[in-house]
Amino acid sequence: MIGYQENRPMATTTRTRSSAASSPVIEPDEAGGPLAVTPTISIVIPLYNEEGSIPSLWEQLDKAIAHYGKPAEVIIVDDGSKDRSFELLKAIAAEDPRLTDIQFRRNFGQTAAFAAGFAQAKGDVVITMDADLQNDPMDIPLLMAKVDEGYDIVSGWRKDRQDRYLDRKLPSMLANRMISNVTDVQLHDYGCSLKAYRREVLQHVHLYGELHRFIPALASQVGGSVTEVPVNHRARQYGKSKYNISRTIRVMLDLINVWFLGTYSTRPIHVFGTLGLISAGVGILFGLYLTFVKLALGESIGNRPLLLLAVLLVVIGVQLITMGLLGEMITRTYYESQDKPIYVVREIVNNRKHS
Repeated sequence: MIGYQENRPMATTTRTRSSAASSPVIEPDEAGGPLAVTPTISIVIPLYNEEGSIPSLWEQLDKAIAHYGKPAEVIIVDDGSKDRSFELLKAIAAEDPRLTDIQFRRNFGQTAAFAAGFAQAKGDVVITMDADLQNDPMDIPLLMAKVDEGYDIVSGWRKDRQDRYLDRKLPSMLANRMISNVTDVQLHDYGCSLKAYRREVLQHVHLYGELHRFIPALASQVGGSVTEVPVNHRARQYGKSKYNISRTIRVMLDLINVWFLGTYSTRPIHVFGTLGLISAGVGILFGLYLTFVKLALGESIGNRPLLLLAVLLVVIGVQLITMGLLGEMITRTYYESQDKPIYVVREIVNNRKHS
C-alpha cells in the first residue's frame, strides 16, 4: 500500500487568494440589473450512455448543492451517447438554469469531455465526478473543506472501493503505485473521478489524448498543491462499466508521456543526449577492445558479433543525439512562435511606490 502523503501548500504571509467560500458575485445584465449569481463551484460530469442514472444523479446533485449552501453550477458533457441521455438532460436543463448540457457529435473520450467542461466552468473551484452514481455528491463538502485550507487539488480516495478485485482493484493499485513513484505526487487513487481543482490551476493544464487521470500530476507540475481525502464509493446501479483491463497498457504509455513532458519538455537534449552518449560510449569501448585484439593479439575480429554490436551502438548513439538536437529546435519553435512562457507565476509582490 502506498504511504499516505500530503503535498502541503507553501506558507506565505504575502499570498492572497480569493477563498471558495467568498461572497457570490452578481453579474449585471445589459440593462444594469442582476442577471445571475456567479457560482462558487462548477461540477463537471462526463457522461456516456447513462440514461438510467440521470434522474437519480440530478436528484442527488440537487440535495448535495443545497447541503453545501453556496451557489453552484452543473456542467454535464454528453460524450456522444447513443441512448436517451441527452434528451433527459435537456428536459432537466429547461427547468433548472443551474444545469448546462454539452453534447459531442461523437464519442471523443473522457479527457475531451473534461476539457470541454473546464472551458465552460465559471466557478472558482471545479469539481469532477462520474455520472454512474458510484461517486457520492454528498462528499463535495469534504473536498471543499480541504480547498478552503489552501490546497489547489483535492483528490478523492475510494478507500472502500466497491469493485471486483482481480480485474479492477488490483490493476488500479499497481497503476496508482507506479504513477505516484514516477510523478512524485503520492495518491492512493488516481482513478477516482471525484476531485476538486482551483480553476486558476486548471488554466495551466492542457488536456489531450487520455491524460484526464493524470490531472493531479499535471497540475502539480505547474505548482499546484495536492492532497486527498477518503470518499464514499458505491456499486454501480445502472448500465455497465466502460473500463476494462486493457486500459492498463494505455495508462503505462500515457505515464511515459506525462513523465517526459513534466521533466524534459523544455530540454529534450538531456534525455536523448544522455542515452545517445551512453550508447555511443559503450560502442566505442567495444571498438577499442576489438582494435586491441586485432592489433596487439593478431586475432581476427571480422566474424565476431561484438563488432556488429559496437557499430550498431555508435550509430544508435549518433541518432539519439541528433534526435535530441531536433527536439531542442522544435521546443524553441513551440515556445517562441507562441510567445509561450516556460514558467508559471503564483504572484508578484513589491512595495514600489508610484509617483
